[in-house]
Amino acid sequence: MASAPLAAVFGSPLSGVVLGLSGFLGLKGWQWLFLSEAVPALFLGMMCLFYMTDRPEQASWLEEDERAWLVTTINAEKAAKVSTETSRIGRAISDPRVLALALVYFGTSAGLYTLGVWAPQIIKSFGVTNIQVGFLNAVPPALAIVGMYVWAWHSDRTNERPFHVILPCLLAAAGLFLVNHAAGVVSVVAALAVVNVGITSAKSPFWSLPTMFLSGPGAAAGLATINSVGSLGGFVGPAMIGWIKTQTHDFTGGLYFVSALLILSAVVTFVVSRFIIRPMNIEA
Repeated sequence: MASAPLAAVFGSPLSGVVLGLSGFLGLKGWQWLFLSEAVPALFLGMMCLFYMTDRPEQASWLEEDERAWLVTTINAEKAAKVSTETSRIGRAISDPRVLALALVYFGTSAGLYTLGVWAPQIIKSFGVTNIQVGFLNAVPPALAIVGMYVWAWHSDRTNERPFHVILPCLLAAAGLFLVNHAAGVVSVVAALAVVNVGITSAKSPFWSLPTMFLSGPGAAAGLATINSVGSLGGFVGPAMIGWIKTQTHDFTGGLYFVSALLILSAVVTFVVSRFIIRPMNIEA
């Protein structure tokens, strides 16, 4: 889960440098940025095509005992499945607890993608250069990595999950409020750091919540539902900020909208943890 903020730590300064190549070989800076992002993806895609395997039996990069264990475990899971698998998956997908957690994830995804899409432009609005934006934008995710590990460690140590989701969501919402009232580039970077720490810290404890009531084949369907439905927030949040900014020529309303989504995530998490979550095996 540290991969996203870690990518931002290294990617933001690099993006600022690449944008500075505007005019080189007749291409604009954003075109060089698109090319620099596309080439690694193509390379890694080819690696997956030729290196990754369809079945564990073919995985030459695993030790023989690892392959044997994986094959045995998968076969045992298949043998344990019964003919009612479809109904189990249907129950998991329609379970109100799953849908509630999808709403929670919707809010955190809106906040996360808001940072990815709009944070550089928010920083740039204070009159800094593209290269400065790149380095300044790397600071919040760097701090978020530390905060995420410390908060996840504390969650494991105390064996508590819900409030380890609620408090970071509220922290991120407060951070967006501070972004709207930042008076300079230092204060806006500090506020964005608060948002980053809050959102990334909520991730690990959040994914422990579904395991409190999902198990068996239905767990895969439930987790997939939470992820797929909740990830729509990654579109809605940034899109609403863009639309509101177009209407008002200001980030304020859009950031308040995403802040409200994060508060809603905190409230729903509290309700789910106190009144809805009960252990249930989705195998029956």
